Amino acid sequence: MADQWSEMEGRLKPSRSLEERLRDHPELRAKMESLLAVVENAAGDVEKAAEAERRVTEELRQLGNEALHGWARRQAQRKEGEVAQQPGVQRKEKKTSIGRPGTARSK
Repeated sequence: MADQWSEMEGRLKPSRSLEERLRDHPELRAKMESLLAVVENAAGDVEKAAEAERRVTEELRQLGNEALHGWARRQAQRKEGEVAQQPGVQRKEKKTSIGRPGTARSK
């Protein structure tokens, strides 16, 4: 398992620190703070391992949910930017026409 971590660390050498990167994602930073509060038992109200496990599990679930929503928002913005850069592509505009002009009534 230690070999897996060192291999992952070798591939994931960011140019910025974790703290710097979390500044760009305040929602993830807030969830990490909540998770740390549970781990540190900041409120002092967790006495049993089962309750600590439940809280950690819930915080991780929320963290994952927020991470995926953030990823989806960034992907949509990136794709929108890519499409806007393509020649001949126009953004949707509201139609002003109310339909085809009237023609003679059929008999």
